[in-house]
Amino acid sequence: MPEKAVLLVNLGSPDSPSVADVRRYLREFLSDDRVIDAPKLIQQFVLNCFILPKRPKQSAEAYSSIWTDEGSPLIVTSKNLQKLLQERFDDVHVELAMRYGNPSIPNAIANLKSQGIKKLFVIPLYPHYAMSSYETVVVRVQEELTRNAPEIEAATLQPFYQDPEYIDALYDSATKYLEEDYDLLLFSYHGIPVRHLTKADSSKAHCQVVDDCCRVCSPVHSTCYKAQTIATTEAFVKRAGIPANKYAISFQSRLGREPWLEPYTDETLKGLPAKGIKRLAIITPAFVSDCLETLEEIAVEGKEIFLEAGGESFTAIPCLNENRQWISFLERKTREAL
Repeated sequence: MPEKAVLLVNLGSPDSPSVADVRRYLREFLSDDRVIDAPKLIQQFVLNCFILPKRPKQSAEAYSSIWTDEGSPLIVTSKNLQKLLQERFDDVHVELAMRYGNPSIPNAIANLKSQGIKKLFVIPLYPHYAMSSYETVVVRVQEELTRNAPEIEAATLQPFYQDPEYIDALYDSATKYLEEDYDLLLFSYHGIPVRHLTKADSSKAHCQVVDDCCRVCSPVHSTCYKAQTIATTEAFVKRAGIPANKYAISFQSRLGREPWLEPYTDETLKGLPAKGIKRLAIITPAFVSDCLETLEEIAVEGKEIFLEAGGESFTAIPCLNENRQWISFLERKTREAL
């Protein structure tokens, strides 16, 4: 039995598209203090009085539209990724967990402990740092290790938003779609509340303080989601040779009424045809596996918004999923760490 392991961790998915399972999943997800970071009493009031009464039914309908015979696309793809990465190793065990739902982080850690794992490399499957994605995975895994498997020595992959090999994999996965004619390539990233940016700035003297703060070099960019999305975009367009007038950035999936990162993807899609953008390609680099936000929110709802506004063609570029260069990137990082 190998004594070394890598733990892949993604967001998660309901166990089924039923309203009950979706409600259970949303309750766990939105009770995370790093997702809705209000005082607990306020968080639970908002969750139970405004979100859970209606949103589970709406989300269940959306999940039903993308569900496959094998199950949730995110879980299926993640399990395939786990299998393909495992094939690259004889002496390293590859484990999979989800931050919310199943397979759970506690069960994954218990499994690693039962196998006698001594050294662990944790890979949060998020290219960019955000407290509601990357940070919550790192903290939850460490909590579980400290509580139930302190004998396991663990290291964590840092955000890889501009790693050249990651950018190469992203480019490789998108190449055939970029060979088609398009007027604009839109980079749609998952949004976060603006206050999460300022909260992540430990200096309290850069984010939203310095002019054009995301482009002015600073150590705080190591925890700045927006600066990292810009860096990914610029690295990709340089790799692909895309001119400045043929790409743009937007942010999707906002929740609630407070300010989130702008411009918003849905509003951007609605306005592009009036600006002469009739043929659109859209890529979602914040997601490494296709999921509800890419398959339904972008490929279905986003397409409908764009075409109804006067667009003529809409190409949703798939996520990395099981791309070979992506798997090679994960393999290299694992070998370096272990």
